[in-house]
Amino acid sequence: MSMYGRDPWGGPLEINATDSATDDDRSRNLQDFDRAALSRPLDETQQSWLLGPGEQKKKKYVDLGCIIVSRKIFVWTVGTLLVSAFLAGFITLIVKVVPRHHHKPPPPDNYTLALHKALMFFNAQRSGKLPKHNNVSWRGNSCMQDGKSDTSSTIKNLVGGYYDAGDAIKFNFPSSFAMTMLSWSVIEYSAKYEAAGELNHIKDIIKWGTDYLLKTFNNSADTISTIAAQVGAGDTSGGSTTPNDHYCWMRPEDIDYERPVYECHSCSDLAAEMAAALAAASIVFKDNKAYSQKLVHGATTLFKFSRDQRGRYSAGGSDAALFYNSTSYWDEFVWGGAWMYFATGNSSYLKLATTRGIARHAGAFWGGPDYGVLSWDNKLAGAQVLLSRLRLFLSPGYPYEDILSAFHNQTNIIMCSYLPVFTSFNRTKGGLIQLNHGRPQPLQYVVNAAFLATLYSDYLDAADTPGWYCGPNFFSTDVLREFAQTQIKYILGKNPRKMSYIVGFGKHYPKHVHHRGASIPKNKVKYNCKGGWKWRDSKKPNPNTLVGAMVAGPDRHDGFHDVRTNYNYTEPTLAGNAGLVAALVALSGDKSTGIDKNTLFSAVPPMFPTPPPPPAPWKP
Repeated sequence: MSMYGRDPWGGPLEINATDSATDDDRSRNLQDFDRAALSRPLDETQQSWLLGPGEQKKKKYVDLGCIIVSRKIFVWTVGTLLVSAFLAGFITLIVKVVPRHHHKPPPPDNYTLALHKALMFFNAQRSGKLPKHNNVSWRGNSCMQDGKSDTSSTIKNLVGGYYDAGDAIKFNFPSSFAMTMLSWSVIEYSAKYEAAGELNHIKDIIKWGTDYLLKTFNNSADTISTIAAQVGAGDTSGGSTTPNDHYCWMRPEDIDYERPVYECHSCSDLAAEMAAALAAASIVFKDNKAYSQKLVHGATTLFKFSRDQRGRYSAGGSDAALFYNSTSYWDEFVWGGAWMYFATGNSSYLKLATTRGIARHAGAFWGGPDYGVLSWDNKLAGAQVLLSRLRLFLSPGYPYEDILSAFHNQTNIIMCSYLPVFTSFNRTKGGLIQLNHGRPQPLQYVVNAAFLATLYSDYLDAADTPGWYCGPNFFSTDVLREFAQTQIKYILGKNPRKMSYIVGFGKHYPKHVHHRGASIPKNKVKYNCKGGWKWRDSKKPNPNTLVGAMVAGPDRHDGFHDVRTNYNYTEPTLAGNAGLVAALVALSGDKSTGIDKNTLFSAVPPMFPTPPPPPAPWKP
């Protein structure tokens, strides 16, 4: 064996070895060697020896550090992102440069426009320390000593609440009814309030009222014996010159005379109406659990008091009897019992509200000229509609069906009486229904009827019932809505005088409203009790606009006297405006929105017991 190693290609490393091959043979051998070498796969390092620096093969993958991706995919991805960014920028540029054509939402209807204004009336009627957002520039803090100044009063803090009308008296009876009506409208039509942007506003209005009602009795107790029924006095009979809220004509902010507190100890009507107001509000504020429970507890205490201490709050010739005399407390038992049931789910309240004897005492079965007329005094028609709702949607059956079916039939009769084809009520030549038979101040009754009619129409629609029967004749739900629209349009200005009876709505409305605060300028001058008489008797328009106030209304001949001293034409009230707000929201917006079927029943337990679970499968 040779001492020299061998070439890796197969030949000896010794270059001097004898070689008999010719040059051509060597050339052929080298070519064979090249083919043999190239026929084997070369790694990247070997390829780099053979290829020049400019001829290196492109990599098929891209190393991104955390991931290695295909070069083709990487290029496509980056390209796509760049193109997308370019297109997005181009489109954005076009959108900014090209002029826009906004599709404006349809303008709000007249009912919604009037609703905004009608709610403002309650801001103007606030008593006590006003919130910063009250938005009535000519009002300020007032009557900050209510309750404290009357040494005979057992309830000392009576600051707050609402003034009833054009004076500064605080009557619990009509104001409680007003709060109940407002709460009822929110429970049924919260979506419409929200669409109008007024849901928070109406809740503030209700809470201002219920906060005050809670002050007028011991709301933390389970049993009470006293309610502060009224603050302020208005009796001027017999030529009395004692300064009070009717004898004097002063801005509430300037009142310096004594304001007595009238307490009652047997006042079933007032206590049951206050219970209805707190119970209805507890449903409105059900998302505020602590406040809602406080309202329910107060309502429970009041309703117990109304049942234990029977009597009319205005009996015995009290000051309230001159202005808001209650004719009976039986209707409040039905009305208050229904609201207590919906607020608590306690069936004992429903049993009471559907007791035939109580309904009979309330006048459910004997009719009369005012049958079907909902007002601050008589709530029977409201209770009949409210309990008809229960039958339509929950149908509780025995033992309630007997009286519920009677209420349902009576509600149908009431709705028939509103229609012009029947003669239960006269109408003016201009078309205004005379629910109070030609007596003064008709509009407060008209708006309540318009609310009930629209509401009942929506109840029937929600129950997939196209209408109801008046005797042999069938009427569609549209007829009820048309009745309500006709009446509210009359109030908004479609009447022989072409006058809106809501202050601030339309171009022609009352300018001499019977209202102390609106008629006296806020000019840093304090006018004393008689000093304000010159503003009462002035022929000039009120210096302050009482926006949203619905005045008492025209007479039975469609006549109206815009005179400040004639309160039968020009004085607004809390109860009247509450009915107006309820009717306006019911008619506002899109009819398809309808009512909220479930919120009223949120505290009501299932009407029937849950069936037991099925038995376990049989095993041999």
